[in-house]
Amino acid sequence: MSAKAQDVAMDRILVDRFRNGDTAAFEEMVSRHWDRIYAMVHQLLRNQQDAEEVTQDAFIRAHRGLANFRGDSSLSTWLYQIATNLARNRYWYWWRRKRDRTVSFDQPVGEDNDTPLAEVFVSESESPEDLAVTQELVDRIAAGMEKLSAKHREVLILRNVKNLSYEEIAGILGISVGTVKSRIARARDALREVIGGDDQ
Repeated sequence: MSAKAQDVAMDRILVDRFRNGDTAAFEEMVSRHWDRIYAMVHQLLRNQQDAEEVTQDAFIRAHRGLANFRGDSSLSTWLYQIATNLARNRYWYWWRRKRDRTVSFDQPVGEDNDTPLAEVFVSESESPEDLAVTQELVDRIAAGMEKLSAKHREVLILRNVKNLSYEEIAGILGISVGTVKSRIARARDALREVIGGDDQ
């Protein structure tokens, strides 16, 4: 049994326990999934306080909605979906207020991976020399990400930073796998274009 299958099985047991009135089961769900959900939300919002609030809110909503959780997708995909929607709402709220945010591409990809975010986005470079990430390139990628539409930035983060499969991304965003693939391709093209088009 794969680690992923074990995770899904464990989550199903916890959901059943919760529905049968075991309040400790929900606390176990939170401790199992908090770090992953928080890391994804933080990559989307790029602000610790907002990411903590959205993650907390996601679990509050999950607690309310667990009675109706049908299990069509895994619990983690369902939680990602709730958190992504909340993060989106928070992002658009910022955007309307024109809050100025910058992405730190020096930050590590995640808790258990200290590769800088910048390297993830230039990992498809043609030659090894291109992998020597300069601060200038980091800044350009950060600026480029800011210029992408929310849906393009979101799909790049889910794929390149969170390393989710096309199927998982499709489940989280509520779109088809084909749409995920084409959106990623368009997002990468758009990122290359804005980075390349900044030579004034």
